[in-house]
Formats: sequence, C-alpha cells, structure tokens
Amino acid sequence: MSLNKVMIIGNVGKEPEMRFTPEGKPVTSFAIATNRSYTTSEGERRKETEWFNVVTWNRLAETCNQYLTKGKLVYVEGRLQTHSWEGQDGQKRYRTEVIASTVEFLGGRGVAPFPEDRTLADGDDEIELENLPF
Repeated sequence: MSLNKVMIIGNVGKEPEMRFTPEGKPVTSFAIATNRSYTTSEGERRKETEWFNVVTWNRLAETCNQYLTKGKLVYVEGRLQTHSWEGQDGQKRYRTEVIASTVEFLGGRGVAPFPEDRTLADGDDEIELENLPF
C-alpha cells in the first residue's frame, strides 16, 4: 500500500497561466505561498515562506484560470509529481509540482470576483451550495 497526497492552504503568488496540450486539454499552473512563524531557541520570532507549484487539468484548469487571482486564499488537494531534465549546463534539474484534484476558494465573497464560493474536483461539474444536502 502507498499514498501520495498533499493538502495546502495558502495564497496564490501570481496570476495563473493557462495553456493547452497538443490534444487540446487545458492546463493551468499557479504558485501558492504558505507561511510558518516560529520562535528560535534565542527567543527571536521568525517567519518563513514555502512555495508550491500547482498544476490543474481540464475543467478545474479552466475554473482556476478564470477565477483565481494573485493573493487569493485557496485550499489545494492533490498529489506530488517530480520531473527531471538536464539543463543547458549539463546539470540534472528537478521540479516538484502538486497535481491538484481539488481546489477550494477560501476567503469569502468580496475578497475576489467569484460568482460564489464552492469546491471543484477535477472532472466535476460546478457544485451549487444551495443544492448540498447539509
């Protein structure tokens, strides 16, 4: 048994970028920043930021491209995938991405121009909040 799952809550770091595969599938990429505050053993308060590259596909990619904006607070759930290639200098390079299966827009209405807050999973149709059974 194995598991590859990641859950992140953070702020979108730059405007999402959408492109299409040669087969016409939409792909949207964006970065999310998370912050961690801690106190050193000397009592100094520190803050560090960790960046995550997120990739969405199909309908989820279209929705993220349309509604996500820099600074928007989001919850992303998905899996990690690492790519490697050889750089022009001959060095091996690596890039780890979160392949998102779910993106939830957080922060409430009025923070960003969303028609309504909702959760979308890759391949799902839009979920209307008033149609939920709870």
